[in-house]
Amino acid sequence: MAKILVTGGCGFIGSHTIVDLLENGFEVISIDDFSRSTQIAITGIEKITGKKIKNYSVDLKNFEETQAVFMEHTDIDGIIHFAAYKAVGESVEEPILYYENNLFGLVNLLKCVQEFGIPNIVFSSSCTVYGNPDAIPVTEITPIKPAESPYGATKQMGEVIIRDFTKANATNAILLRYFNPVGAHPSIHIGELPIGKPQNLVPAITQTAIGKLPKMKVHGNDYDTRDGSCIRDYIHVSDIAHAHTLAIQYLTSEKNETACDVFNLGTGNGVSVLEAIQTFEKVSGVKLNYEIGPRRAGDVVAIYANNDAAVNKLGWKIQYGITEMMDTAWKWELHLQSLEKQMKEN
Repeated sequence: MAKILVTGGCGFIGSHTIVDLLENGFEVISIDDFSRSTQIAITGIEKITGKKIKNYSVDLKNFEETQAVFMEHTDIDGIIHFAAYKAVGESVEEPILYYENNLFGLVNLLKCVQEFGIPNIVFSSSCTVYGNPDAIPVTEITPIKPAESPYGATKQMGEVIIRDFTKANATNAILLRYFNPVGAHPSIHIGELPIGKPQNLVPAITQTAIGKLPKMKVHGNDYDTRDGSCIRDYIHVSDIAHAHTLAIQYLTSEKNETACDVFNLGTGNGVSVLEAIQTFEKVSGVKLNYEIGPRRAGDVVAIYANNDAAVNKLGWKIQYGITEMMDTAWKWELHLQSLEKQMKEN
């Protein structure tokens, strides 16, 4: 049974990936300092899988604490690295926070990979590395344009750091550039838990629909798209999670073509912000209170994936469509409301 370290394991995608890894026979340990996550994820993982997860509340920017985890677990077969701040808007407002957290944490992790001879690493990258592409859908060889946000820049830099690292070390890597993960696990035991006001579309939709937010703002309706709103490739989080398991299996089976392979993870379908809202209203039966606002700094106009490489090489299959994405996201929001109600009563 291969042992996988998941950093950011209590986050949105990390928690779903831990579930998928466990269901596919892997042993898993987690590092998450709870700066952008909560204990709810650990509880949810255990409910779904019936297995206890060891999480280390360690800040990757602290090298000694990070190193101590590797000293305790000298038999790690691979790492999936999620731990990073990910809000585009926040990164524009606080760029130093993003460069410090996302890059220092990665460098410290790679120091441990080098010291302990970890053979495989999967890096959580992003479609933001493409900037505003000249043509869509984007493929893995689409030219990298200047990032539209500091968050996107940290993902571009992270990819460069890992590529250079694999050239100098006996470690193989996969860079997974995913598009817009949404939804929740079908069990509704884990889902997205944004800290503070949500920066991403779907939690903003569900929190507005349930009344946590009084109104939602659509950032611009004057883009050169079919309805004027930004177009994104929304992908169910469980589909994203399974791709990470496939990536680890790909590396441990030594099927990788280079020391650092790249895969896009998206459905291949572009959905506009307004179309996403309409789908949610249809699924939930709730009329959303939203208004059109100005464009938001850092937003790319339109982007969606060509996912042929992941489908053909990793054997990845999309299981969920936009309807299931909105349905599970809404059920998760209702579940959170129920949990909050229980906590108040107790």
